[in-house]
Amino acid sequence: MPNSRLLELTAAGLYCRIGDFYIDPWRPVGKAVITHAHADHAREGNQSYLVSDQGAPLLRLRLGPGAEIQSVPYGESLNINGLHLSLHPAGHILGSAQIRIEHRNEVWVVSGDYKIEPDPTCTPLEPVRCHTFVTESTFGLPIFRWRPQAAILAEITHWWRQNRARGQTSIMYAYALGKAQRILAGLEPSLGPILTHGAVETVNQVYRAAGVFLPPTQSVADLKSKKDCAGALVLAPPSANGTPWSRKFMHPVQAFASGWMQIRGNRRRRALDRGFVLSDHTDWSGLLGTIRETGAANIWVTHGYADELARWLQEKGLNARTISTRFRGESDDAGQ
Repeated sequence: MPNSRLLELTAAGLYCRIGDFYIDPWRPVGKAVITHAHADHAREGNQSYLVSDQGAPLLRLRLGPGAEIQSVPYGESLNINGLHLSLHPAGHILGSAQIRIEHRNEVWVVSGDYKIEPDPTCTPLEPVRCHTFVTESTFGLPIFRWRPQAAILAEITHWWRQNRARGQTSIMYAYALGKAQRILAGLEPSLGPILTHGAVETVNQVYRAAGVFLPPTQSVADLKSKKDCAGALVLAPPSANGTPWSRKFMHPVQAFASGWMQIRGNRRRRALDRGFVLSDHTDWSGLLGTIRETGAANIWVTHGYADELARWLQEKGLNARTISTRFRGESDDAGQ
C-alpha cells in the first residue's frame, strides 16, 4: 500500500511540496489550486490561481480583474515537477472540481465540496479512484438524508403559487452563488415574476454567459416601487434576512432553502415561515457512497461532522483521520 504523503496540512492550508502549490489556501501563498469559487475556498491575495475552465468566470467575479488566473478543462493533466495534476467535476456548483494529484503511481484526491444529485446548473460529480481521499463532512451524520430535488422544487413552486394567490411576496433566501441558480433552473417561470437581490443577479449573469439556462429575472434594485413585488418570488442571500432591505416588501412570506432546515428548530430560530431542505452538499448516504466509489483506504475528513464520520469509517476498517481546516461548508455567509 502506498505510504508516502503527497499533501501536508500547514498554517496556510493543504500543501503539495512536490508540486509547490496549495489547495484552497486560507492565507496568501504563491500558487493556489482552487476547487470552487465560494469564499471559504477561494480567498484573495495569492500570486496565482489554477481553476477549472467552468469555474474561472466565477473566480474572476470574486477576485476582480487583477488576479492571475489560469484555467484547465476537466480531466486535462498538468505535469508539475513529475507530478500529474488534474481537475474533475465535483457537482457542487458551476465549475466546482476535485483535485487529483498523482506521483509515482500514488493518487490523492481532494474533494472540495460536492453533491451526488445532478442538476442542470453544473457538471455532475465524477468519483475518482485514489489511494487517499480528502472529503468534506458538512452533513456527515445519518440524520441528514435528502429527498429528491424534484420533490423539493415542486414544494417551492406550490408555496409560491399559494402566496401569489393571496397577493403576498415570496422571499426565498438561498446562497447567492450556486443555490439560487439551482432553484431558478427548477422553477416554472410562467407562474409570475422572479425578482432578485443584486448579489444573486450578478451571479446569474455569469451562469447565463456560461450557457446555463435560467428563466428571466429582474433585480429588485431596478423596480420603481416594492409594491410591484406583490405575487412575485424574490431570491436573496441569507444575509438579507432581517435587514431593512427585506422589510420593504408588501406582505412578505419568507423561506430558506438549506440542508440545515433538516434540523428542527432552525426555521423557528430564524423567524421564517417555511424551510426547504435543499443542499448543494451531499448527505450521509452520498458521503459514504462516494468514499466507497473512490476505493481509497486512507480518508482525511474535514469541515463538518468530521469526528463522527471519521469514527464511523474507522469502525468499518478504513484508515480515517480528521484534519482541521477553515472551510465552513454550508453557512450563512452571503459570500457563498
